[in-house]
Amino acid sequence: MALGMAPAPYELRFDTGRSCLDLVATHHPVERLDSVRRLRAWLTGAGLLPAGAPLRSADPDWLTAFHELRAHVAELVVGEIEHRPADTALEHVNALAAAAPPAPRAVRAADGTLARALRDDPACAALLACVARDAVDLLTDPAARALLRQCEGDNCPLVYLDTSRGRRRRWCSSEVCGNRERVARHRRRVALARA
Repeated sequence: MALGMAPAPYELRFDTGRSCLDLVATHHPVERLDSVRRLRAWLTGAGLLPAGAPLRSADPDWLTAFHELRAHVAELVVGEIEHRPADTALEHVNALAAAAPPAPRAVRAADGTLARALRDDPACAALLACVARDAVDLLTDPAARALLRQCEGDNCPLVYLDTSRGRRRRWCSSEVCGNRERVARHRRRVALARA
């Protein structure tokens, strides 16, 4: 993506700082997990699935399960930011985190280096567990939880980890919401100069 350009409507984003928050970001501004193919791309981009790993059993039920997890994580994270308990969402995330994650293994690549692979074709529950465990880790780590921020962009509900120097990051993405804010500020200055 070129500097200053908004992402394509269906471009997957991995800039929130955590896979659980990246999952939440797949629902804004439009649904980005709208097919099993897109879910597979998200799982690979989030680092939960090695590139080229098969997902033979993936079907539309997987989409439903990831959409439900996304809703629970979003409710839980926003609840933490707003100091509002989301106990039902917490129960769901904890239940999903209980499953065993996929078992990794090292394999020799064509060039002789070691590469990450999965022992078996992962089940949906195993991949859901990875994201749910990430949410549990995030929300139970006081240092990480203190870095949670809600985007200040106009109508942007995304949450991210502010790991910037000085902890002054204001937007989920400088290229998306930050650019919109700068353009709006410029237009206001031009309008005031004309008046």
